[in-house]
Amino acid sequence: MEQAKALNALEPYLALTKSATAPRAAADLVTQATSNPNTYVFAELLQASQIQALSQSPEYVPYLQLLEIFSHGTYQTYQTAQATTSTLPTLNDAQTLKLRQLSLLTLARNPHNLTYNALQTSLGLPSHRAVEELVISVIYSGLLEAQLDPRNQSVHVSGVSPLRDLEPNSIPSALAALRDFSSRCTATLQDLEAQVQSVRATAVSRAAETQAAAAAQAKLIEEQRQAEQAGTGAIGLGAHARGSSRLVDAAVARLRGGNAANAGSQSRSGKRGSGSLDAGQDSDEAMDVDEEDPDDGDVGQGKKQRQSRRKL
Repeated sequence: MEQAKALNALEPYLALTKSATAPRAAADLVTQATSNPNTYVFAELLQASQIQALSQSPEYVPYLQLLEIFSHGTYQTYQTAQATTSTLPTLNDAQTLKLRQLSLLTLARNPHNLTYNALQTSLGLPSHRAVEELVISVIYSGLLEAQLDPRNQSVHVSGVSPLRDLEPNSIPSALAALRDFSSRCTATLQDLEAQVQSVRATAVSRAAETQAAAAAQAKLIEEQRQAEQAGTGAIGLGAHARGSSRLVDAAVARLRGGNAANAGSQSRSGKRGSGSLDAGQDSDEAMDVDEEDPDDGDVGQGKKQRQSRRKL
């Protein structure tokens, strides 16, 4: 989004290059483009033939160098070139702010350059407060996603807009960096795949061990159950045998007790029968005796006979 906005802001200056045939007009076009607050990419303007023609004019060649610094250089690059040749055009306030903002995008690639002291030195700022104000302006312009950390005197960057042009002859080094990154990614993926395979093999081995342990446990449980069933059957048979023998002994004892009881009852019945017969005879005799009329003289004898019957 920001890149498209910056390209759209550069379109009017690209159209003006067609009429900027004189070196002075081309130099003025460079000043106007670099002072616009919405222009951040200058590669297409730099490649225009009218702008490249400035290299043929010793008077205006510093404007071409200035546009190159805005395209892929930094504020520190400008200060170094200004101190060396002192031919570069003096920056106005808008150009100074623009170059410092673009320089911050370049410095944000390295986290070690994001301390307040390092930024103050690289951007030529007078104080830490000026550093914070510049970072805030870059954030509000949508060029950078960052947070200020006044306690630790540093800036934490989480995102950078792709609004810087590549330096000349930087493509081979960029390709080499990308190839190196690709090879590291490939090696990392291979390591991850090897770790995944190792984890899977370990999981399969553990599953097999778990199944074997479960089978062994089930086998032991089945053997123990069978052993318990066998022991219970043996105990039941022994108890049945002991119970049967007890029943047999009880039956024999009952038979013996019944025979003895029958014999005793028979002996008692015999005795009772004989006694009843004797008693019948005695009763008849007693009846006969009672039926006799006692004489007066025989009263004492009658009493004796009654007593004898009572005893019987």
